[in-house]
Amino acid sequence: MSLPLTLTSLLLAGPAFAQSAPDLPDDIFGDAPEESAAQERQKLLAEEPEVDLPDDSDRKKRVIQTLQRKNFMKIGRYEFAPHIGFVTNDPFINRYLFGASVGYHITEVLGIEVEASYSPDLGQADWKPVTDQIITENQVTPDISKIQFYANGTFQFSPIYGKLAAGGGRIINFDIFGVFGGGVVNTVDDLVALQKEDDAVAQATQVQFHPTINFGGGARVIFSESFAVRLEGRGLSYIEVLEGTTLEMKNNFMLLGSASIFFPGMK
Repeated sequence: MSLPLTLTSLLLAGPAFAQSAPDLPDDIFGDAPEESAAQERQKLLAEEPEVDLPDDSDRKKRVIQTLQRKNFMKIGRYEFAPHIGFVTNDPFINRYLFGASVGYHITEVLGIEVEASYSPDLGQADWKPVTDQIITENQVTPDISKIQFYANGTFQFSPIYGKLAAGGGRIINFDIFGVFGGGVVNTVDDLVALQKEDDAVAQATQVQFHPTINFGGGARVIFSESFAVRLEGRGLSYIEVLEGTTLEMKNNFMLLGSASIFFPGMK
């Protein structure tokens, strides 16, 4: 096809295409005013179904207190604690302890305490099986000195305090404390174990008194404003005189369990 014939065909087809094409707006982008974002949001809200919200008066309001009164305090109160216990590290004899302590809490952390314990002398019933064996069968005389009574004055320091949630919304308080102080202990030599029942010198020095150092710590679990229980371990150290000439360092570790009564009531 020649070039003049092609141009002629295009010129003839142009008017026919313009007549068959659909009518288009003069401005394809339109001159209609644009809706703002706020207007569109209002339309969408108007189309959403209405939801009935409950009245504020029907809702239960719960007040949470950020500052609450402590349900237990020790400051300015006395603590009376009867206890039972035993000496855990004596290799030859069993020594059981009965006593009590009275303390005054200067602050929630610091307190002072006086404690006394008595240990009954049951004779050979106090011996452990190994003691009876080495005395009766091996003819060995172990050094047996029995604690009969001791008294101590101590400082009590309670740096750790906490709470436990019990059933029914009940709160149980606890604290962990340490003690340190000194006092005096009364001991008696077991002359049967020493095989010196008839020795006048041994009999004269059988009963002795020694200054002591007392230290240890424990935990106190508080069940009410006036009642708690305590579990504590205490060391009792002193220098004992053997046969009137030899000095020996004694370190007794005691495990004590007690019930505490606090008074007067909390203010």
